[in-house]
Amino acid sequence: MHLVVPHAAPAPEVGAQVLQGLRLPQLERLLARLSPGPAIRTGPASLNTPFEHVLARCRGWAGDDGSLPLAAWAAQADGLPAAPAGQGWGLLTPTHWQVGSEQILLLDPAQLHLHEAESRALWRTLRGLFDEGDGWTLHWGAPLRWYATHALLDGLATASLDRVIGQPIDRWLPERRAGAVLRRLQSEAQMLLHTHPINAAREARGELAVNSFWLSGTGPTQALRPTEDEPQVDDRLAAPWRAGDWAAWAEAWQALDAQQLGEIEARAARGDVVGLTLCGERAAQRFDSAQRSTWQRLTRGWRRPAARTALEPL
Repeated sequence: MHLVVPHAAPAPEVGAQVLQGLRLPQLERLLARLSPGPAIRTGPASLNTPFEHVLARCRGWAGDDGSLPLAAWAAQADGLPAAPAGQGWGLLTPTHWQVGSEQILLLDPAQLHLHEAESRALWRTLRGLFDEGDGWTLHWGAPLRWYATHALLDGLATASLDRVIGQPIDRWLPERRAGAVLRRLQSEAQMLLHTHPINAAREARGELAVNSFWLSGTGPTQALRPTEDEPQVDDRLAAPWRAGDWAAWAEAWQALDAQQLGEIEARAARGDVVGLTLCGERAAQRFDSAQRSTWQRLTRGWRRPAARTALEPL
């Protein structure tokens, strides 16, 4: 069993303060039984998060940073047909761009609370736009998961949605020449959405308009089959992390610690082989079962690593 926990560390600017009061006894017991492996580290300009690089490594995906087949995997999970040979997938997430005097911020799509009927109506409008383009096909997977297939997406590097939420979008837009077609479609989509009756009704109710989309997860079509190291992902920390609600994030961590990590720690205590990967914004660290000497087993109780020590570098 291999458990992966994304958003396991707070944002760097609040890290020390948030971690100071976090109590995760099951995590500390589990870490005392496991041995750390090599870490995955990403730079501030990395298009994919450490968590996404972990998925790529576990699943044997080909692709460079920004070109991991995340959309292809999600489309397969949503039951969509395979893309034609030579075409790549892209995830089109309906979003709200908050336009300020100096910058444009992309808000968390979860704040839209987009219903299926609204999502399908907006998707049909954009499908007409994409159908006019050469070789584009649009698919609907879920209210916040639309997809596109096109030869351009086979090699276009795009930024993960988690990199962009709450951030100015300029630095995360695709490279100018390669992304020219995308930016044109984005501009035309924004004009269509601006006058859409669905958005007029949403704004009348005091809800955010769907005024654009974000393309991410682009990558080549390839064999996407679970491997022996297919991880179990617990993403309960994602929503409070994106909202910057650190009290709720700590509460969710403590619930995960008491439930899921408690079960894994019990399995590790029985001698089962287990793995744990903790993912933050800057790095991901994996821990695995390992043979220990008698002295190590006897001293693990008073050498138990602090949870903060494991989470701070992430």
